[in-house]
Amino acid sequence: MSPFQPTIIHFDSLPSTNTEAARHAQQGADEGLTIVAAEQTAGRGRLERSWISPAGAGLYTSIVLRPRLNPSVWSLIPLMAALAVHDALNESCGIAADIKWPNDILFAERKLCGILAETIETSAGRAAIVGVGINLTSQSFPEELKESATSVEAAAGKVVSIGEVLPSLLRALGNRYAQLQDDQSQIVTDWLAHSTYGHNKRVSVTSGYEQFSGTTRGLESDGALRVETESGEIRIVRAGDVFSLRGKECREP
Repeated sequence: MSPFQPTIIHFDSLPSTNTEAARHAQQGADEGLTIVAAEQTAGRGRLERSWISPAGAGLYTSIVLRPRLNPSVWSLIPLMAALAVHDALNESCGIAADIKWPNDILFAERKLCGILAETIETSAGRAAIVGVGINLTSQSFPEELKESATSVEAAAGKVVSIGEVLPSLLRALGNRYAQLQDDQSQIVTDWLAHSTYGHNKRVSVTSGYEQFSGTTRGLESDGALRVETESGEIRIVRAGDVFSLRGKECREP
């Protein structure tokens, strides 16, 4: 299956690229529509968190997908998107990034990119909106986050523009999206190959009001994380936050 053909719409400023992409999707936008904003005034991350998006400091983009997939496979879309970002950063910047389950992109245990994948119903059927926020410079996050966040500039040791990263991202997303539709198991295999969080990682898991710790033991076929607790029980995590117990992330709420 050949990759989709992206159509890019640029904005100087938007409240949220995901919201704008969803609006276009509900009006019948084709797969591959890509919204890019120089800044977001109300950017969103996972679990309704805000995503700080100052002008000119990051790549803020959202892509419309219309997967022809069994609903049980849609949960792999965030993992697919994370692989695409990983591929794009390696190709465009020479950065060997890590993936924290399910789809945060890290470098040196600091957050480099956030991904928000949402599903919406449209007159043309269900669509997925894949939002990507990449910190290009240290100005993309406030001073109080400098211990937990990083930027492409810091990781690559050079200034990298949106024009360098975006083409690689869309190319990588097209390739990984085609792979997702052809061979879902390979997405899981490749995710595990590019993430230190897949196997033998000591983690703390917060899911709803519950918190527990354990060691990661791979993924389920739908992308859920397997965590072995101290008692030897395998817990299946399909939603929530996972923090490494070897770094400062384990102390986040």
